[in-house]
Amino acid sequence: MASVLPAQAQDDATNTALIGELMAFHGSKAIVEAMTTHCYETTGLDNAYKEAAANWYLRNISYLDLADRVISRLGGGSEGQQEAAETYGGSQIMSAYNQAPDKNVFCRAFLEQVEGGSLDIDKQLPEILKRAQEISAS
Repeated sequence: MASVLPAQAQDDATNTALIGELMAFHGSKAIVEAMTTHCYETTGLDNAYKEAAANWYLRNISYLDLADRVISRLGGGSEGQQEAAETYGGSQIMSAYNQAPDKNVFCRAFLEQVEGGSLDIDKQLPEILKRAQEISAS
């Protein structure tokens, strides 16, 4: 029985770490939502930002759902963990925006990244996505 406990403790730590990594999927969503909304307003209500955010969501909803299923399978995240990931993601992108010398240039570059797919979960977090897919398939 003694040899089982350390392995279980290790599994729990691994699961906790993976849950935290999967929460980053929601942080990515928050980044796209926060910045596309902010840039939409900054650029004079340019609808390209709303469209880009909607398209990002359509491309990534299956990854967000997968993350939620795997998190649940691993025992669930702690209370407030998803909100914390979303808050962190939003604050990081807003910090970058606030430091940008030209807000319009920043927003246009951000729009290009969203439209081009470089901010998609499968591009940003491919290793974590692969692990989640493996767990879901097992």
